[in-house]
Amino acid sequence: MSAEHVEARPGAYADSVTLMRVSADIRQADGVQAALIAMATELNLDLLLAMGFRPPPDLQPDHLLIAVRARDDTALSSALAAADAALSARPVGGLGIADPEAARAARTTAAAVRASGPGLALISVPGRYAFAEAMDALDAGCDVMIFSDNVPVEQEITLKDLAAERDLIVMGPDCGTAVIGGIGLGFSHTLAAGPVGLVAASGTGAQQVLCLLDHAGVGVSAAVGVGGRDLSAAVGGRSARAALAALDTDPGTELIIVVSKPPAADVSARLREFADGLATPVQFALIAPGEPDLTAATEAVLRRLGRPVPAWPRWPGPGATRRAGVLRGLFAGGTLCDEAMVIATERLGPIWSNIPLRPEWRLSPRAPAASAAAGHLMIDFGDDELTAGRAHPMIDNSLRLERLATEAANPAVSVVLLDVVLGHGAHPDPAAELGPAIAAARATGGVAVVVSLIGAASDPQDPGRQAAALQGAGAHVFASNATATRFACDLLEGVR
Repeated sequence: MSAEHVEARPGAYADSVTLMRVSADIRQADGVQAALIAMATELNLDLLLAMGFRPPPDLQPDHLLIAVRARDDTALSSALAAADAALSARPVGGLGIADPEAARAARTTAAAVRASGPGLALISVPGRYAFAEAMDALDAGCDVMIFSDNVPVEQEITLKDLAAERDLIVMGPDCGTAVIGGIGLGFSHTLAAGPVGLVAASGTGAQQVLCLLDHAGVGVSAAVGVGGRDLSAAVGGRSARAALAALDTDPGTELIIVVSKPPAADVSARLREFADGLATPVQFALIAPGEPDLTAATEAVLRRLGRPVPAWPRWPGPGATRRAGVLRGLFAGGTLCDEAMVIATERLGPIWSNIPLRPEWRLSPRAPAASAAAGHLMIDFGDDELTAGRAHPMIDNSLRLERLATEAANPAVSVVLLDVVLGHGAHPDPAAELGPAIAAARATGGVAVVVSLIGAASDPQDPGRQAAALQGAGAHVFASNATATRFACDLLEGVR
């Protein structure tokens, strides 16, 4: 019979990313069946109930929830001790801070700015609260990076219009990656300084380009994330124009790349017109039919800089034979999923997805029966629908591991395409989880597994070690997501 423990700790706080990482670590502990370590928000209470836990009495939103279910008392005690150790080792209020009073000194964004002076404010709070904090930061004279997602588009437009009036910039919402002043923010990499600046309405798309440049020995001056919706019809490229203008005045930037998820056609056309008026040359890397993929766009940048284009790394797996069946893509990165769908659609026809290229190709990832009946399918596990109250799949692979096992057991599936994104903030050793799952998938259904590995040479996970482990599990591994996708299509019989 299983054992469980639920408690609430008043006055203890940690940011959501920290707590999601701790929860993910505890769920992987031996004997743990379920775990939730989170602030007692309304959303997390719903998750607690859905996991079968009973909330403690008199629970308040500022309480820290610790809920663990394990196979027996021994496993439960071990998991709780591990949770306490993880929390005490992290800089969280009331849990291991040497000077709690100092930690509580700044209770608002404006108070923090008054203490340190205006600069860049990074907002990472639940989406419903991000607008107020971002407005506070703009009022205090700060540029703003909004890591939070689930922010209404109307609020995004208001923030970006206010920033433009004050000669400031809003990066985001849902800005997951940036490099400012040589410092990586969000999901980032260890990169050298160099002549290329990025404007990115994409997180993992920017990471792909940054890592390819790193492999080519080219550094970056800055990477300004603007949020995945910035080039949508509603937002109209507001922050992209501001970022382009800022990089155009930077003497260290010789060339600018604009990376984006599928943009609105008229917005991208206006942005190209704006870029034509700048002194600094601009290379566009927009995910859309007829546009160069991210790898091709990076190669164009290298040629424009007079740098050689290297052979992009690949680690071949066993027996690349063609087979009948369908392709399934299980992605952590939304832009990488978009790029794969654009490439694969040209050869395979419709690709069903939770972020489809066309509305009529929409399919819910929570409908396994429908998914089993579908043809070619790609899922973005980093989409808002699948990350509400959960760690991003670049941190927590559990949903993708479950789906990989499901697809491997489906006799119609012959090829599975995955992305693995490394860097600061990402899982410390993704191959340790994905490798055994890939080996099991190959043993179960004989599926071919193709992996795009996005990482810079100095990333803490060591891309070479990750690639070797994934290759050893039987995967075909590529540093280029576009090349990986084409290879996956090549493995399917009857592909035009």
